[in-house]
Amino acid sequence: MYHKEYISQKQLEYLKKMKKRKCLVRSTQVLILIVFFVIWEISAQQNIIDPFLFSQPSRMISAMTDMATSGILFKHIGITLYETVLGFLLGTIFGTLIAILLWWNDFISDVTEPYLVVLNSLPKTALAPIIIVWLGNNMTSIIATALMTSIVVTIMTVLNGFLHIDSDKIKLIQTFGGTKKQVLTKVILPASVPTIISALKINVGLSFVGVIVGEFLVAQYGLGYLIVYGSQIFKLDWVMLSVILLAIMAAIMYQLIVLLEKKFLKWRL
Repeated sequence: MYHKEYISQKQLEYLKKMKKRKCLVRSTQVLILIVFFVIWEISAQQNIIDPFLFSQPSRMISAMTDMATSGILFKHIGITLYETVLGFLLGTIFGTLIAILLWWNDFISDVTEPYLVVLNSLPKTALAPIIIVWLGNNMTSIIATALMTSIVVTIMTVLNGFLHIDSDKIKLIQTFGGTKKQVLTKVILPASVPTIISALKINVGLSFVGVIVGEFLVAQYGLGYLIVYGSQIFKLDWVMLSVILLAIMAAIMYQLIVLLEKKFLKWRL
């Protein structure tokens, strides 16, 4: 009895220690961010850096307030977010479906393997001008660019996860007369959920890259357009504000996927 109480106390101390460490990590992260912006603001005020070229937090806040008051900022954010989420979802869904097809058919997998390797090595943003010529100067081109940026990575990541599933589990299903479809639904897909979530994490950044490249080239709204237009008319406050907003949006999307992962792990337990 005493031994159980002792272990319980140790576990409690360990949990408290981990909670304290997590709070310390979060506090340090926030402190670093605050110090960074404070140093940036002071450096601009003291002309250590040129505020015209590097902007400064107070000027970005002023620009954000003006644009938010007119409502144009929310339109730029909304369009970029819509394009990114759509490209992200399409890339993940189609990438996973193609990975399933390649796992299902070894012949197709062997034929397409060198092409996937080449496409994965090719900078996807180099395809953006071609996509725009094909699909036109519109939002569809931007979403297609985001899709092309993420789909190949999704295919390779998910397929690699499929191929590394414990073969003993597959053989067990087959021994009892299980079909390939049952192997897929009962073993491969459930065991590959962590791999698919990892692909989602990667796709967040890739989707934003694809959307911003597309907006650089053809958009009339969106944060990518704001970055290009702001740099052309030397409104560096708009440029830096857009970059920071993109970073915040990417961080929020990433944390949503982390939350999804935690929910899955909790459900699995």
